[in-house]
Amino acid sequence: MASRCPWAPCSAEPMPRYRLLIEYDGGPFQGWQRQADTPTVQGAVEAAVLACAGEAVTLFAAGRTDAGVHALGQVAHLDLTRDWLPERLTGALNFHLRPAPITVLEAREAGPDFHARFSCTGRRYVYRILDRRSPPALERGRVWHVPVQLDVERIHVAAQALVGRHDFTSFRSSECQSASPVKTLGGIHVARRGELIECRLWARSFLHHQVRNIVGTLKKVGEGKAPIGYVREALLAGDRAAAGQTAPAEGLFLEAADYGSGATRQGS
Repeated sequence: MASRCPWAPCSAEPMPRYRLLIEYDGGPFQGWQRQADTPTVQGAVEAAVLACAGEAVTLFAAGRTDAGVHALGQVAHLDLTRDWLPERLTGALNFHLRPAPITVLEAREAGPDFHARFSCTGRRYVYRILDRRSPPALERGRVWHVPVQLDVERIHVAAQALVGRHDFTSFRSSECQSASPVKTLGGIHVARRGELIECRLWARSFLHHQVRNIVGTLKKVGEGKAPIGYVREALLAGDRAAAGQTAPAEGLFLEAADYGSGATRQGS
């Protein structure tokens, strides 16, 4: 017999929109977006909603992460017909998500005009590189293991050529469906945290594989296989072949989604 969810609601009043803050390990999933007969994050959360609320819903997210990409602060919204206290909804979803590596950190009421994707004023990503000879054990699947030490200062300096509004064709996947390759990169910061290198990028929106292609290009500079000016030259070339490799998905995290007109990390 299936266990009863201890967080079931006790009222049936009309329900406003809910905003969810979600954390997940993207390793077992083929990305965020629901696909038939394939495990995805959206599919897992929607199944949890059906199990606890008895409603088939469509979950809308701030960003559709690719297969293997993680999230520390994905934001999504859904509409329900029944009234739930936010803490009860959080508990119910987490109860039915077990043992999947997905956690709803918070649920809260949102106005009817809130949309997780279209109300978002900025997305922040962090890419993590472990640049040591020995492979990771505890961080396996959550970093890009590069077995040679990289020059973080060179990487950071080279990366600044990408800040601002540019044609990012050189860093765009051939499968990208964006209407234009022109984006505004609000900023990029590269720093070492012990054995880890963290590359943080923020913008209003990104092209498909843009962050991973940027990081793969910066790696060549950090290894000393390309000069600092290589990144700017690749950008101006307007040719994907002019830039570096696509960094693997496992090092990438959607760190946060920003909302509100006062957000400073914006672009278009």
